[in-house]
Amino acid sequence: MTDVVVVESPAKAKTINKYLGRDFTVLASFGHVRDLPPKDGSVRPDEDFAMDWESEDRGERQVNEIARALRGARRLFLATDPDREGEAISWHVQDMLARKGALKGVEVHRITFNEITKRAVQYAIAHPRDLDAPLIDAYLARRALDYLVGFTLSPMLWRKLPGSRSAGRVQSVALRLICEREAEIEAFRAREYWTVEARFLTPVGAPFTARLTHLGGKKLDQFDLPDEASALRAKAAVEAGTFSVLSVEKRRVRRNPPPPFTTSTLQQEASRKLGMGAQQTMRTAQQLYEGVDIAGETVGLITYMRTDGVQMAREAITAIRDHVKGAFGADYLPGAPREYTSKAKNAQEAHEAIRPTDVRNTPERVARYLDERQRRLYELVWKRAVASQMQSAELDQTTVEVADAARKTILRATGSVIAFDGFLKLYREDEDDRAADARAGLVTGSQEDEESRTLPPMREQDPLKRGEVTASQHFTQPPPRYSEASLVKKLEELGIGRPSTYASILQTLQDRDYVKLEKRRFLPEDRGRLVTSFLVKFFERYVDTGFTAGLEEQLDEISGGRVDWRAVMRAFWDEFKRAVDATKDLKISDVIDALDEELGPHFFPERGDGADPRACPACSNGRLGLRLGRTGAFIGCSNYPDCRYTRPLVAPGAEGEGATGLTEGPRELGTDPATGEKVTVRRGPYGVYVQLGEGGTDAKGKPTKPRRASLTRDMDPDTLDLDRALRLLSLPRVIGRDPESGEEIQAGLGRFGPYIKLGSVYQSLEPGDDVLSLGMNRAMELLAKARAKVRVLGPHPKDGVSVEIRKGRFGPYAQHGKTVANLPRTLTMEEAGLEEVVALLAEKGKVLAPRGKAGAKTAAKGKPRRAAANGAAATDDAAPAEAPARPAARKPAARKAAGGAAAKPAAAKPKPAAKSSPAKPAARKPPARKAAAPKRTGKA
Repeated sequence: MTDVVVVESPAKAKTINKYLGRDFTVLASFGHVRDLPPKDGSVRPDEDFAMDWESEDRGERQVNEIARALRGARRLFLATDPDREGEAISWHVQDMLARKGALKGVEVHRITFNEITKRAVQYAIAHPRDLDAPLIDAYLARRALDYLVGFTLSPMLWRKLPGSRSAGRVQSVALRLICEREAEIEAFRAREYWTVEARFLTPVGAPFTARLTHLGGKKLDQFDLPDEASALRAKAAVEAGTFSVLSVEKRRVRRNPPPPFTTSTLQQEASRKLGMGAQQTMRTAQQLYEGVDIAGETVGLITYMRTDGVQMAREAITAIRDHVKGAFGADYLPGAPREYTSKAKNAQEAHEAIRPTDVRNTPERVARYLDERQRRLYELVWKRAVASQMQSAELDQTTVEVADAARKTILRATGSVIAFDGFLKLYREDEDDRAADARAGLVTGSQEDEESRTLPPMREQDPLKRGEVTASQHFTQPPPRYSEASLVKKLEELGIGRPSTYASILQTLQDRDYVKLEKRRFLPEDRGRLVTSFLVKFFERYVDTGFTAGLEEQLDEISGGRVDWRAVMRAFWDEFKRAVDATKDLKISDVIDALDEELGPHFFPERGDGADPRACPACSNGRLGLRLGRTGAFIGCSNYPDCRYTRPLVAPGAEGEGATGLTEGPRELGTDPATGEKVTVRRGPYGVYVQLGEGGTDAKGKPTKPRRASLTRDMDPDTLDLDRALRLLSLPRVIGRDPESGEEIQAGLGRFGPYIKLGSVYQSLEPGDDVLSLGMNRAMELLAKARAKVRVLGPHPKDGVSVEIRKGRFGPYAQHGKTVANLPRTLTMEEAGLEEVVALLAEKGKVLAPRGKAGAKTAAKGKPRRAAANGAAATDDAAPAEAPARPAARKPAARKAAGGAAAKPAAAKPKPAAKSSPAKPAARKPPARKAAAPKRTGKA
């Protein structure tokens, strides 16, 4: 008889299984086992916010496996992550098991550990607790809020603003911040100012530079030298003077180390120092947390990475202080441990900061066991944690004032020198922002590091020899666009979102084509600006930073057990529904007029020649304005239909948009020598493309579309020539033949970009690969990667179509044409044979739904799609991506188990002797709703 432990991931399960031994069976839930189905009615405000939950095949399969393992077991330990999402997963698993009757006679315990080490896991097993009811309530409130906002605003966007994708409670506020920053940049007008500097030599010949601060006895402000003429007069005054040292001021400054990382500060520092995005940072941190193979043993290297706490465990502080003393000496160790406190109002995430699980695992010691990203991120975490317990750095700052004999002209020089490096010996973060911007080409010029700029020894009244005097021109700079680091910091400062949600929010904005990341800075796309303007105009309260932050505070109050979650939901929903109802009769013409007025200066900026920016270039008296079509917004003429001039929704000269010459229409490249038709480059709703001719009619008189080809990401539309355009139009092209099979290897462009193809094996090209010139050697390298994910077993005995085994996201699966089936755990990719796989496909195979409209209709009739496919769940912003959601249509229909109404885990009452009752969650049972069909697996 063994006890059962449930964690989220297989990697975590594998590590923990080694720590617990044969008396425990450790299984993975593979994340969330069920979620709100992405359709109307999943949350019902009129029934006190009752919720329907549905599981997919994977979730149902994992829960069934856990149920089988519980047969004869005495205890179930729910060991999911120590945060709100982890608590929710445990609750879902327990509820589903209870519905299956799998918990009879089983003690149910909740355990958490902040690090995956043998000591931490065994301690957690010995100290179980109940499910945290307030934390589950906070999860339910957050899911309900995100669902109701997303599934109410998004359809409104689709109807009133065609071409829009989705709206979300936090996503839309983040988008507003990016768009408003861009508006500030566009409205910014640079202001000129000048500075004057002089080079001096001390009595012993040591040089230094000082800047003019007083002229004619008056202190100079930033704009007191507004032009070259005034700067040259100031320069002449300095050149005419004889200078000596007026004053020397010295002071010692202490600089304390920063606290160990929270989720948001890790994302910010990884972005600045390592150039890693938020998603990439969290994926890499997850790997370090779950464990890596070090000398044959799986070791969790860092503590849990979703946290807003900055404190560390007492034993960790002691170990770090011992390391500091041994590695750097007693001078680098403060007299007492440093204590840090979290700024979060209610740290409902895991409480301890991100730190190494064992400080003895230095970056140098484990480097050879890690890949490059893991190594760099672990070094960052390790150094930051160790530095947080080191002595403060001490800097001697010096300010020297230099004056002429009349003390009317004064210059100032500043500098500092590190008197004691303290924690700076190991870690520094101060210069990262500017260094990162410089690498990205966002700043120019040089700026000396203040810590390295020293001044020579001087005393008051020392005579000085003046050298060269220079006058320099400057211009004020607009506020910088948000980087991932600065946007996360801003969201955290405003109290919007939570550490675990920032990465998914930033990714969602990019996936929806609302923003793009260029030179590591966010630029709003025109689609994003339209959506923001619409929401600000008609739903301003719900994209207001203050309102959203206040809602986050209420969610924190719920997680602390101080507020009832349904009361918060009722207060929100009453006002939100009134706001939505008020826009139901809103005419699209009203929307157009409002957005045209708001965004006019952006899409129709003033021209240098004073001409009307809205004048139609195609007719004499038409005016350009915003128009809405079925596929989205565009610029059109007021004289439609007499004048049919249109252009895509791109601001003239918009930075980063490319094809700046296409805003006024297609650009002709030349004539195709084979057909005599014109070749043009154009901008369409899905990007820039080349086109051959204008189309025509077939033998039956039906119109035919002209041949088109999209440009790849690395192609510049403004410099594209006829030769490359014709080569694009000729794709796919044959690269050569496979030496083994003799089949053609082709290169082409598809929905997801350039690719190569050999039979049924496809492989996307990597950055730097040119689809027009890729050769055989490189093609074989890429195909080798693709073949590692595909094993061809042979032709199917019935139709001769190839039967293959492929590596999927959730494990290997078999495929025959459009039919797929997951391989059982007992059958590996390498061992599977043709005969048994054919039998497997016949027994358990499912037909993939077709793409496009047909697939969307099929998906609509079937089960709910995964959250990752449609953006509706498992993130902080529940919202349908758009209708229809293409990726979802390709997945096999999810299996739904029969289930009735239930409150939170009331059905999972264990025997009185065990600590397993989820207590409070069961007490607040909402009004039950009878299941209309057996497809609902649960309600809350």
